[in-house]
Amino acid sequence: MKGLILSGGKGTRLYPLTFTSAKQLIPVANMPVLFRVIQTIRDAGIVDIGIVIGDTGAEIRNAVGDGSAWGVRITYIPQEAPLGLAHAVKISQPFLGDDKFVMFLGDNVIQGGIHALIRQFDGSRYNSQIVLTRVKEAQHYGVAVLRPDGSIERLVEKPKVPPSDLALVGIYMFDASVFKAVNAIQPSARGELEITDAIQWLVTAGYSVFPYIHKGWWVDTGKPIDMLEANSLVLDELTPAILGSIDAESTVDSRVTIGAGAQIINSVVRGPTIIGENTRIVNSYVGPFTSIHHDCVVENAEIERSIVLEHARIADVPARIQDSLIGRRATITRATSRPAAYKLTLGDYSAVGLV
Repeated sequence: MKGLILSGGKGTRLYPLTFTSAKQLIPVANMPVLFRVIQTIRDAGIVDIGIVIGDTGAEIRNAVGDGSAWGVRITYIPQEAPLGLAHAVKISQPFLGDDKFVMFLGDNVIQGGIHALIRQFDGSRYNSQIVLTRVKEAQHYGVAVLRPDGSIERLVEKPKVPPSDLALVGIYMFDASVFKAVNAIQPSARGELEITDAIQWLVTAGYSVFPYIHKGWWVDTGKPIDMLEANSLVLDELTPAILGSIDAESTVDSRVTIGAGAQIINSVVRGPTIIGENTRIVNSYVGPFTSIHHDCVVENAEIERSIVLEHARIADVPARIQDSLIGRRATITRATSRPAAYKLTLGDYSAVGLV
């Protein structure tokens, strides 16, 4: 089998962070989501992986390289425009050939990996297998209706009145019959070739399309609140390790990971939390479900349930920071000049809550 990762989206719902970085490279528990997807596919025994790239392709190429860091072979597949998931499959046919493959959205995080799923599909005669999970607000997703025997009866894209609570997770498996489907369907009202239409074509044409119902957690990291949720869930599964230094005045609990060269000085750090390499935490409190990346400084400040990207600096902040995404090389400090006022330099689509 081969792997296909879709990594061409612009990530508009994560502005302003994604003005300067591909959304798939924003880290969860200090690891870019795309890296986590590559590891998940590799751990399922797949080493030939294609990555569909768009406007942020140069950045993704630079970050991922040839795949040797993970023991895989990466082939890049440029997509001229965001013309839909089925279009991404269509243009990937020269790479995929006649092999079965798993398609994974590059901004999805799933619990437990996909090894069992891949093993089931590879040993079956299914033409396609799709991953479903039960959700509370199915109207926001593609929804599947199952027959009594458990096979797929039909798919509905973002229905106003959902016929079931089974939503499509961004993981799909196909054999070469999918190319008939993607070449047969027409663009949707939004001008894209929809993967739900391609799967429905397979169902209507009599191909075997079966579901795999995932019982663990799954997060599409498309929005800031989803990034924080994914970060919390992944942090909760980490095996803690202390590679940096902790002074005698600090308190660090057993669920904290501290990277090499990091320093915890006169501070309290409560996990699950990860502190990146060469980061300094001084006279501060870092609360649960926080990821602070490499080469950051947190001094005389408090922060919890947040994601802080590399080279950020947070110092002398009078109120606790929480539920926040703080970008690369961002600086948050307390102004000392008069008159006392908030002084902000914010990019487009920024969001700030002041007290």
